[in-house]
Amino acid sequence: MKKSIPLLMVGTLALAACSGWSDSRVNPTNWFGSSSPAPVETAPANDANALIPEQRERSGVFRRPDEELIGFPITRVDELRIEPTPSGAIVYAAGTAARQGAYNARLVKVENPENAQNGIVEYTFEVSYPDYATNQGTERSRQVTDAVNIGAKELRSVRLVRVRAEQNALESRRR
Repeated sequence: MKKSIPLLMVGTLALAACSGWSDSRVNPTNWFGSSSPAPVETAPANDANALIPEQRERSGVFRRPDEELIGFPITRVDELRIEPTPSGAIVYAAGTAARQGAYNARLVKVENPENAQNGIVEYTFEVSYPDYATNQGTERSRQVTDAVNIGAKELRSVRLVRVRAEQNALESRRR
């Protein structure tokens, strides 16, 4: 009992001294000030690509040539899903590559006047493979996914979405 009363008194005094902690420079929450509005650079209203920075022409001795994308159709498309969004729809495709290590998956739109006339949007599911040999591996380890957005304006005239692969194609019709 003799030890607990002094400990209780010291604890009470220490707790009372904490009231100045919130204004202390040692308190990490005071290291930065409160937020305030900052000026924002405004883009012209008619600029369609306001978020894409302008690219300068690269020239000179150390200029590298533009990298060419080399893609191969994926072996098989396993899943095609179209999910509606407020701004259109997202076309989601999943497929199985021929071997492990596939990268740079992309849905490449096939430009065809006949498809546009019939309301068909067609994509080829392409991937790139490493230059060195890789194992075939399990089917799960070769799974690749990609998605692309279709705007509401383009979606109005679309009746069918098709994704092609090397061995098969999946399509989804509008209800």
